[in-house]
Amino acid sequence: MGPELVIYGSYGYTGRLVVAEAIARGHRPLLAGRDPARLGAQATEAGLPHTVVDLGDPEALRRLLSPAVVALHCAGPFVHTSRPLVDACLATGTHYLDITGEIAVFEQVAARDGDARAADVVLMPGVGFDVVPSDSLAAHLKRALPDAVALELAIRGGGRLSRGTATTMVENIGAGGAVRRDGHIKRVSAGWRSRMVDFGDGPTLAVTIPWGDVSTAWHTTGIPDITVYAASSRKQLRLLRASNWLAPLLRTGPVQRYLKKRVDAAAPGPSDDSRGRTTSDVWGEARSADGRSAQAVIRGPNGYTLTALTSVRIAEVVAAGGVAPGFHTPAGALGPDFVLSVPGISRSG
Repeated sequence: MGPELVIYGSYGYTGRLVVAEAIARGHRPLLAGRDPARLGAQATEAGLPHTVVDLGDPEALRRLLSPAVVALHCAGPFVHTSRPLVDACLATGTHYLDITGEIAVFEQVAARDGDARAADVVLMPGVGFDVVPSDSLAAHLKRALPDAVALELAIRGGGRLSRGTATTMVENIGAGGAVRRDGHIKRVSAGWRSRMVDFGDGPTLAVTIPWGDVSTAWHTTGIPDITVYAASSRKQLRLLRASNWLAPLLRTGPVQRYLKKRVDAAAPGPSDDSRGRTTSDVWGEARSADGRSAQAVIRGPNGYTLTALTSVRIAEVVAAGGVAPGFHTPAGALGPDFVLSVPGISRSG
């Protein structure tokens, strides 16, 4: 792929990793975003073309995307940024990918399936750590236990969060959690349930979180009951449950501004050394109505590294016409084993 690949939000922490991976695989993407200084500096350093475009300018977005085959969206929080790019992609016939993990975004994009089919466009959110390995594990477990009625997934990742991820978490603090029951998304309290999970190195405490698979795993597998957990310390679990009582305060403007200011003052994300030393793990268990079960674990590189690896490879498949038009989850389109073609990712069980 040459400039027909547009990477929007290319100068953010994860966007830079995605651009570096695209270059390493021989591509020359068109870089795009709204900050002229940061975008220009990145483009000069990388020797790549760039275009300054604000998401609030639909006409400029259409001009940006008209010659493009694939748009890879890396600027979150995606609940604020995905809709304008999806609209522009549908108008220009450009395939849309992003790296969100936000349930609301998956559901909003899934609702555009008919529009995407009519426009001959692929819509595939979640082509990074959110949710490629977990979605692939869900599909693998469904294959192992076709009559599964319940699915539990748990994630564990090491290293510092990027500013984009942290900002999304701040915006959702005090909003509680989510699970899927009888095929419907149900709101629950933060830290609603905890359990012990074995990622392959012994029992680890995990707590329920509103991870994207509450949406995507159902679209991929049709399993009606889905719960997602994240590895947690006892202290983190207590703080999470305390947020239920503090929710009205945590969601006020002054507190949100203070927390976001703290995020902006922190390092942009894990260092290269930290990413190289840390891994990401996903555990899953599917259960049938008669008590049978299947378990498996996926291990891969640090989640941000994994995002760069998977997103560029999926962009290549989509650009080559390897996915039919419409809304898709990663494993729904590419199958449970695509993830194993990515360097550093393995599955057991």
